[in-house]
Amino acid sequence: MINTIIFDFGDIFINLDFDAMQKALKSLGLKEWTEELDKLNYKFEKGNIKEDAFLKGIQSHIPNASLEEIKNAWSKVLLDFPLYRLEFLHKLSHSYRLFLLSNTDSIHVEQFEHIVGESFSRDFYQCFEKVYFSFEIGQRKPEPEAFNYIINKHELSPKRTLFVDDRKDNTDVAESLGFQVWNLKVGEEDVVDMFDKKIISL
Repeated sequence: MINTIIFDFGDIFINLDFDAMQKALKSLGLKEWTEELDKLNYKFEKGNIKEDAFLKGIQSHIPNASLEEIKNAWSKVLLDFPLYRLEFLHKLSHSYRLFLLSNTDSIHVEQFEHIVGESFSRDFYQCFEKVYFSFEIGQRKPEPEAFNYIINKHELSPKRTLFVDDRKDNTDVAESLGFQVWNLKVGEEDVVDMFDKKIISL
């Protein structure tokens, strides 16, 4: 019997558009997203480097772009957060222990709160017992340490915990640790389908 749900954030609640971000960076002169930039992003998502160092790292590949332009381009990945998903989450919070575990950075969290506004973001955060962003805890999915961090902090039972994520590498690791999982197919499924799919029940 599931009593706890851990949710991913991007493309589960807030819609994402990676193409828009890539196009914005290309318009600033970035020729390609390299392995070096991948490592830079990884460090930023784990909180190992600050915003300024991250933006300057990208700027070294597009020297004619300002840090503000790069930050704006980086934020283009974030789209809308449909109200019906927040309403669903609020309803769910009365029956389950809810947690958020997201690989994200300080820029994207700041941009999310700007897009939806203070009241909406506060209502969203309050649905969870605790919100965990990778840059704050220094742990990142699909590393087992990220899952164990929450398990140990809140004495969770993996077999009674559902983990919801759109990335199969994340749900595969969670499943190997004993979690129940739902690998949500973006574009085909919506988080509010949980009841119809009999994944959970109220």
